[in-house]
Amino acid sequence: MVVEDESMLRLDAVQMVQVAGYSVLAAQNADDAIKLLEERSDISVVFTDINMPGSMDGLKLARAVRDRWPPVRLIVTSGKIRPTPSDIPEGGHFLPKPYTSHQVASLLHQLAA
Repeated sequence: MVVEDESMLRLDAVQMVQVAGYSVLAAQNADDAIKLLEERSDISVVFTDINMPGSMDGLKLARAVRDRWPPVRLIVTSGKIRPTPSDIPEGGHFLPKPYTSHQVASLLHQLAA
C-alpha cells in the first residue's frame, strides 16, 4: 500500500510498485491507510511518506502498523526529513525522495525475499 498525500507523487509511486510486479492499494493519509489495514488481510508492505496532514504523520503510522500488524513490512520516505534509524520501527526501511523506480523495485524485491 502506498500512503502519500500528494496525488501526483501517489500516482507515480503506485505505478512504480505496479511496474515492479506487485498489486497496490493507495491511501492519501494515515487514517485511510489504517482503515484499509483493518479491512484487508492481504497488505504486506506499507510505503508511506513522512510529511502528511491528518491525525498522524508517516512515522506515527509506521509505529502503529508495527504495533498492530507486525508482519507488515515498512518503507518510509521523505524529501524533507532524514529520520534516524531509531525513528523508524524495527525492520523498517528509509527511502529518500526523490527515488527511482529501480530503487522501489529493488527494495520491494528485497522485502519479498
